[in-house]
Parts: sequence; structure tokens; C-alpha cells
Amino acid sequence: MFELVQGWLQRPNFIAFVILFLWGLYITVTHHNLLKKLIGLYLVQTSVIFFLVTTGAKDGATVPILIPGETVVQPETYVNPLPHVLTLTAIVVQVATLGVSLALVAGIYKKYGSLDEDEVLKRLE
Repeated sequence: MFELVQGWLQRPNFIAFVILFLWGLYITVTHHNLLKKLIGLYLVQTSVIFFLVTTGAKDGATVPILIPGETVVQPETYVNPLPHVLTLTAIVVQVATLGVSLALVAGIYKKYGSLDEDEVLKRLE
């Protein structure tokens, strides 16, 4: 158990990622205001992006470009480009999702005059 806690303390970025993820999930589940739910979802998405960025970082590594004439490739000297590509994709999806969600919330507010989830559901019945 002590080794597990010691391992967590050596990686504070993972602790921050988990706290941000759980905080966003808590906001999404507990609040009834649709805009607050969007803020919670935004925090969840941001924590996943933060996780991808921290897993893609490597001390002393370079870009994965092979030098002509070099026959021996040492993979530990290169950075894996996949987390960076996934991060860019996640940012684009996050912005698009947030834009569409805000447009839907604005439409709900125009039609029902409230952003409270319970009031909107009562008016639907």
C-alpha cells in the first residue's frame, strides 16, 4: 500500500488528472442546470486531453524523424506521435461538441425559458 501511495506522489500530474476528471463528473451528475452540466463535461474532456499530453511527454526525446544514413534506430530517443495526434483530435471534437451543445442549450432556453433540467422536463409533459 505504501508503495502505491509513493508512486502516486511521484506523479502529481496523474493525481491532478484524476481530480479534474472526478470534479467534472461530479458537476455533471449533481447539478440540474444544463449550462453547469456542460461545464462539467468540458472539465471531463479537458482532463482527458491533459492525460494525453502528460503521457506523450518524454524527457530528452526528439521528434520521430529518421536521419538518412543512420542505420541504428533507438526508439527510446524518440517521442511517440500518437498521443499528440489524439490530443489534436480531442481538442477539435471538444470545441465542436461544446459549440453544438451551447447552441442546443440556447434553443432550449428560448423555447422553455429556463435552463433547469427539472423545469424543462415538467414543461415537456
